[in-house]
Amino acid sequence: MCGIIGIIGKADVAPLLISGLKRLEYRGYDSAGIATLVNGHIERRRAEGKLANLDQLVQREPLSGTTGIGHTRWATHGVPNETNAHPHATHRVAVVHNGIIENFDELREELRKKGCNFETDTDTEVVAHLLTTMIDQGIAPEQAMGKALKRLDGAFALGVLVSGRNDLLLAARRGCPLAIGYGDGEMYLGSDALALASLTRRLAYLDDGDWAVITPTEAKIYDEDDRPAQRPIRETAYSGAMIGKGNHRHFMHKEIHEQPAVIGDTLRAFVNPATREVGLPKLPAMLDRIPKVTIIACGTSFHAGMVAKYWLEQIARVPVEIDIASEFRYRGADMPPGGLALFISQSGETADTLAALRYARQQKQHIAAVVNMPESTMAREADVVLATHAGPEIGVASTKAFTTQLIVLACLTLATARARGAIDVKRAGALAHALTEVPARAAEVLAHDENIQKLAQSVAEARDVLYLGRGASFPIALEGALKLKEISYIHADGYAAGEMKHGPIALIDEDVPVIVVAPSDALFDKTASNVQEAVARGGKVILLSDKAGIDRLGKISRTVIELPAVDPFVAPILYTIPVQLLAYHVAVVKGTDVDQPRNLAKSVTVE
Repeated sequence: MCGIIGIIGKADVAPLLISGLKRLEYRGYDSAGIATLVNGHIERRRAEGKLANLDQLVQREPLSGTTGIGHTRWATHGVPNETNAHPHATHRVAVVHNGIIENFDELREELRKKGCNFETDTDTEVVAHLLTTMIDQGIAPEQAMGKALKRLDGAFALGVLVSGRNDLLLAARRGCPLAIGYGDGEMYLGSDALALASLTRRLAYLDDGDWAVITPTEAKIYDEDDRPAQRPIRETAYSGAMIGKGNHRHFMHKEIHEQPAVIGDTLRAFVNPATREVGLPKLPAMLDRIPKVTIIACGTSFHAGMVAKYWLEQIARVPVEIDIASEFRYRGADMPPGGLALFISQSGETADTLAALRYARQQKQHIAAVVNMPESTMAREADVVLATHAGPEIGVASTKAFTTQLIVLACLTLATARARGAIDVKRAGALAHALTEVPARAAEVLAHDENIQKLAQSVAEARDVLYLGRGASFPIALEGALKLKEISYIHADGYAAGEMKHGPIALIDEDVPVIVVAPSDALFDKTASNVQEAVARGGKVILLSDKAGIDRLGKISRTVIELPAVDPFVAPILYTIPVQLLAYHVAVVKGTDVDQPRNLAKSVTVE
């Protein structure tokens, strides 16, 4: 959710802190701040809004110091303003925090009675005052950190700067990710590898409950029981180059256009193009025996899981349950021993999904994670990691991560179907061949970019938009509606096309665009009747279909977007691209912040 960086360096660290925060801004952008030690004293610069505001402030009011911490915020407790911006500080410590301190009210009242004055509305400030009261009592900062953590309830990552201690950073992780970077006489702290990639590629990830004492040459790590712990130092795959937009106006547009390449990268990891065989790590040995697959995810990843449910049930003939991560574990579902629990997440750090993973582990499930961050907590806790190869995704609204998730899930479907004898070698080869054609077909779809840009003007004038689809196209309708809501702020809803007449049809009039995801598959005739119903009520139908579908419905549709004719198995992947482009161009027309839409963050690490 929020982004944390810390540095014990050899030269002034303020520029490096700002640079690291730029890499972390996808995690939150309500406010930002840095703190360094200047002649042993804590000095801060904080600003409301985007990181550019902080950058300008630091240029006007430079900050020296070789040890410092920084933070970019997604607000939980307290409105997003400069007062509530991190780091929060007393005369003793400065604190940056990702997550939620659940018992902050109780601690605040206790600390007020001891004479502490609170200046913000945040839960984070209690950590600063709690540490300060202990240090003022003569407790060394290292010991104070260990004691303070015992008083905190919730999920959090913490970075702490101590006045008078240029040689010290303190860190803690409970539920939210945190990594320690190792340099040459310098040490680093960051929410993820991306933040530290320009500084070092040697990282150690704190386990849940860990806390650390970081000096210029080492990190002493302790587990939740304060016992010394060793965490492996790994080489991250990320380079130090700052990720740019290239010739694109926004990261989202760039990432949409990267999809042919990253889909190809992901396919190469799982499909042998010569034999058309799908290979998955570890899983084949148990795929023929699993009694049930349970898919858990949030947001866009949940829509990928919905497509996978159709695929796994229809092609692999295995029962599938899918649930939203934030609801799943509270149902107390009984899971059959030996089942496969499949978790889907771009970041691999989503708090709700992680909690559901741990519940499934208690229920004796095989745990598989589809993630884009192979060094994430979810990847480390899973039995099997099915990595997407989308590369860093900076735009908050997920695009290429979603389509690469679909590729991985399609490969899982084929492997499961073959293991269970649900399809023969010939059919498996045909479906695998259809998958290998997706990158080229995706490039063809992207050729519609200018046409969709023209269409966006009329959609941008709408107050409400409906998306319809049947079968595996239904989740794409949901995803299209979500994308439009996320970045253009137009109200949009996705529906199973057959459900339209059970309520949503009341919304249709001449001012409501109806976007229909309708490849000419076995369900096309049913969808066609729903299109007729929408047209009869004056709805402005925008039809996404292939030539055969457009020949059938093009004359009654207001606008058509022709997609390549493909096997229905891979249609959901390709039909995702035009709904992404439409959302993007509508948002541009409306002038919203495409890459950093209001109230959102890329990685949701709080419940």
